[in-house]
Amino acid sequence: MEPKKSPKVNLEKKRGLFFQIGLVITLGVVLAAFEYRSYEAVSDLGTLQVEDIEDEIIPITMQNQPPPPPPPPPPPPQEILEIVEDDKEIENEVEIQDSEADQTTEIFDQPEEIIEEAEIFMIVENMPIFPGCETKPKAERDACSNAELQKYIGNNTVYPPMARDADTQGRVFVTFVIDQKGNVTDVAVLKGVSGIGGKALEKEAIRVVESMPKFTPGEQRGKKAKVRYNIPVNFTLR
Repeated sequence: MEPKKSPKVNLEKKRGLFFQIGLVITLGVVLAAFEYRSYEAVSDLGTLQVEDIEDEIIPITMQNQPPPPPPPPPPPPQEILEIVEDDKEIENEVEIQDSEADQTTEIFDQPEEIIEEAEIFMIVENMPIFPGCETKPKAERDACSNAELQKYIGNNTVYPPMARDADTQGRVFVTFVIDQKGNVTDVAVLKGVSGIGGKALEKEAIRVVESMPKFTPGEQRGKKAKVRYNIPVNFTLR
């Protein structure tokens, strides 16, 4: 079987047309080449104009300074001393005495006052006398005073209820001083009673001794003297 060419693919008839089209394109390219211009790159940055800059003048300003301090006050006028001649009489003249000691001045040392405390005796030539025994002979006065003293304490002592309820009893030793005026002074407990109510017994013993009347003061070498006594106060329940 013989192959047949399709009239659509038969390009032989269009060869002239293709040639003309190619010629036209070629001419166009040649014309474009002639019309093309080449430009040379020119590097021109221009000229830099430097203007003269005037130096800036900074104005100088004057600062306000504080006013100067005022001048110091003038010194007070000095007193003008008037020189007076020796033979001229001066009114209202003050006489100044020299208190410094010279060779002719006698200095007396004033003795310091020494206060001597009176000595307290236990036994003196004339012992204090209890009231009521002054009229007794001297040999009987001491025995009378001691008896009356014990009698006064026995009659004037009150048994404290606290010690009585606690069945507390005992002996309280008391010390005291008969001064130069015959008064009972410096009363204190030498030895008390322990147990419940013991302090009450001591308090009562001090009370009754302080309540004793005024004595006739004792004497030593013709002078009134202080005399100390130490006596027991017995508390006994019956």
